[in-house]
Amino acid sequence: MAMKFGLFSINAYACTAPEGAMRVARAAEAAGFESLWGGEHVVLPDPQAPPSPMAPGELILDPLISLAYCAAVTSKVRLGTGIIILPQRNPLVLAKQLASIDALSGGRLIAGLGVGYLEAEFRALGAPFEDRGRVTDEYLAARRPLSGAPCSRATAGTGSRSMPTARSARWMACARRRRASRGPRRSERSRSASRPGAA
Repeated sequence: MAMKFGLFSINAYACTAPEGAMRVARAAEAAGFESLWGGEHVVLPDPQAPPSPMAPGELILDPLISLAYCAAVTSKVRLGTGIIILPQRNPLVLAKQLASIDALSGGRLIAGLGVGYLEAEFRALGAPFEDRGRVTDEYLAARRPLSGAPCSRATAGTGSRSMPTARSARWMACARRRRASRGPRRSERSRSASRPGAA
């Protein structure tokens, strides 16, 4: 099997300017690269601290918006998210965005999903860092009723053009209600019990 090459950081550094992104995307396609990839960090720790890969002043755009732009200025190179931090996203909105890009790009999207690793980023977004694995599992499980297709734990190609429906939105609402009915998470109960004056 022939080796395939992908180009990473299509949404960062010089590619945060429209002319730069277009030139790089078209040059990569003409050179025979199989895919373009965008990473994700909604916020970056300030000051930079390990394991953060970027300084707070470095530019990185939303990968989905950058890939949609690249889709419009190319014709055959594939477009990948490397990766989307799933537990920081609304899964229903994300499913709609991924399906939309896949449709408009002619089926070129590769959806790479991950759990994330920067605690400061989760804290800034109000997302539970300790529960990111469990939340990711729940969102991956929710993808089947959203698209009607299975999803691998590591990377999922969208494959079909299926769009989220009102039925899938109701399914997600039920899942959230079930999670809420379980009561406080273990980590929250532990923190509450450790406070002075707690029963």
